[in-house]
Amino acid sequence: MSGSSKKVIIAALIGNTLVSITKFVAAYLTHSSAMFSEGIHSLVDTGNQVLLLYGLKQAKLPADEEFPFGHGKEIYFWSFVVAILIFAVGAGISIYEGIIHIINPVEVKNSLINYIVLTLAILFEGAAWYFAYKEFKKENTKYNIIRSVQEGKDPSMFVVLFEDSAALLGLFVAMLGIFLSEYTGILIFDGIASVVIGLILALTAIWLAIETKGLLIGESADPEIVKGIKALADEYEEVEYINEVLTMHMGPEYILVNLSIDFDDHMKAGKMEQVISEIDSRIKEKWPRIKRIFVEAEARTNKGKIEDV
Repeated sequence: MSGSSKKVIIAALIGNTLVSITKFVAAYLTHSSAMFSEGIHSLVDTGNQVLLLYGLKQAKLPADEEFPFGHGKEIYFWSFVVAILIFAVGAGISIYEGIIHIINPVEVKNSLINYIVLTLAILFEGAAWYFAYKEFKKENTKYNIIRSVQEGKDPSMFVVLFEDSAALLGLFVAMLGIFLSEYTGILIFDGIASVVIGLILALTAIWLAIETKGLLIGESADPEIVKGIKALADEYEEVEYINEVLTMHMGPEYILVNLSIDFDDHMKAGKMEQVISEIDSRIKEKWPRIKRIFVEAEARTNKGKIEDV
């Protein structure tokens, strides 16, 4: 999955770098607040993609004494940082610029330049969005896009998709604001467009923060995986009862499992070791993302019934 994520991020990085430069040049030539906000938007997106690439690189570092479960959660941390940057820098500057231009409106000059730049940007962003969407759906075939984001464990993929979606929406808002300012002569429409772009970024950032927070804290694996683990362990006649199946994503490709099992009281220690070893091997073979399994031999309890998961 990280391979697809890296391709999506690099494609978005190249596109946003070129688009941000073009937008800033157009904003300088035309004095458009909305175009300046769009330039800030693309610049922030460019920085975000650099952070996501860094997160992917750090997440691949091997486990060591200080981090015995590896560095997989690095990508969750940097995705959360991206959400903060979108909110604080992208949304903050866009809203500030918009308010300034509403209070002191400036006539937009050479609008044709803006229209050309925005049209090209829509084409570039649209292509990047389509590529990101294709890769996202390739990895998430079971649910619709909203549910896939909620269930997804690789934030780098849906962060780029969110950014591209917000970018496309912002481009249309910028174009509308510039057009209304020019057509009606009411100059504050350009500033209003800048504020709307900032609000779009703020909402995008809040949603990203909510989705990545759960992963950063420690979300469980897919409920179907949890039920599958329980069913597999239940196949052994030596297993009297499954007390709990606890799982946690340590990264997009790393699941930690803790099994609490009530074994047959008359089973010998050697046989118990054999059963635990078989359960461990079969679980890892069936779900390759499960890297570490801890099994606790405990008397039957009523807590954490797997049927309620």
